[in-house]
Amino acid sequence: MSGAGIGGAIFAAMLLLMALRVPIAAAMFIPGAVGYWLMTSDMALLNTMKGSAVARLSVYDLSVIPLFLLMGQFATQGGLSRALFKAAAAFVGHVRGGLGMAAILASAAFGAVCGSGVATSATITQVAYGEMKVHGYAGRLSTATLATGGTLGILIPPSVPLVVYAILTEQNIAKLFAAAMLPGILAALGYIVVIWIYCRLRPELATPAAAQPWAQRWRALLGVWPIVLIFVLVFGGIYGGLFSPTEGAAVGALSTFVLGLARRELGWGGIKRSFLGTAETSAMVFMIFLGADMMNAALALTQMPAHLAEWVGHQQVPPLLIVAGVLAFYVLLGCVMDELSMLLLTIPVIFPTIMSLDLWGLTPEHKAIWFGILVLTTVGIGLLAPPVGLNVYVVNSLAREVPMSETYKGVFPFLAWDALRLLLLLFVPSLSLAFVRLLT
Repeated sequence: MSGAGIGGAIFAAMLLLMALRVPIAAAMFIPGAVGYWLMTSDMALLNTMKGSAVARLSVYDLSVIPLFLLMGQFATQGGLSRALFKAAAAFVGHVRGGLGMAAILASAAFGAVCGSGVATSATITQVAYGEMKVHGYAGRLSTATLATGGTLGILIPPSVPLVVYAILTEQNIAKLFAAAMLPGILAALGYIVVIWIYCRLRPELATPAAAQPWAQRWRALLGVWPIVLIFVLVFGGIYGGLFSPTEGAAVGALSTFVLGLARRELGWGGIKRSFLGTAETSAMVFMIFLGADMMNAALALTQMPAHLAEWVGHQQVPPLLIVAGVLAFYVLLGCVMDELSMLLLTIPVIFPTIMSLDLWGLTPEHKAIWFGILVLTTVGIGLLAPPVGLNVYVVNSLAREVPMSETYKGVFPFLAWDALRLLLLLFVPSLSLAFVRLLT
């Protein structure tokens, strides 16, 4: 069998195993190992398995992932999400749809200390859904808003998928974080506008809450100072040159831990849950890393990435159309795969092709950063889009009385804004690169 045939068989076997509900790490590792063995030998496979595991697990930069995950766990267990929603609701809750807007603002702020879309959705839902239900918000609007707000957990830095992208493409993590700032803010503002329009067209979906006195609003605002302090400490330190992103993640985890203790919200049980949750998620992430490494090693032997780049280079197709096709592929893939698996599997194959294109006259570094933000945006769409919008499943598991079909109906207006925002980022690279250029 030719290399291309083996490469196709590897992909087909992976999809078959995924359809049989085999864990994604194993679904990538097993076909990759078999394909590698078919093209080499027993000893070559064993040496690769030994070497790739040691090489992957000994990478210092990867420690940023469990550290940011731990920071998010401490923030969740330390009650910071409640203070965020309370402050946002105090200022906008009296507007029709205001509690939904408050959930978006709280999700954006919590995402700045979490880095996980699923964790943001779960945490803010536990805080906000009951309040929205009490005030007569329709289940469709409430759950769709909370699922959508969770995507801000990966758009606004720190973002675990963005860290993975940076490591895979050997890009500067701090610059990628800077590039994600403006698109993340743009996403949050757009979601708020969607809620406002939604509630203007369907006022029965949301009942305004009573306006709070200004003194109470300011007291609620003062309750969010820990989040502001952590954000300034971590990102101010990174961009001020005081420490690296990995050291910044460690500082963030420690400061979140200390603030949780100081607020008397983080007890012994919360500490244990934080470390256990971080260990479980980190183990899952690194197992996916190992599975993807085996798959990509086999695909490299088939020379599929090189053949793909060569084939694309010979096509008489505008480069932007190729990028648009790749993004459409990511949206479809995001409907059946989680974001980390998608990145780890595809970036080593697709990234060389993108870098070979002439796009807006961008330098290689700016092209890589811009493409990373585009990929991150499509990952966010995948967290919402049917049939397997992971954020939708998470929110509905906490709001069981709302049919999932209702949540998906409510999500479509937000997906329309996501599609428009993706086009803006595609045709206006400066939206992604504005802050990056300030750093150079």
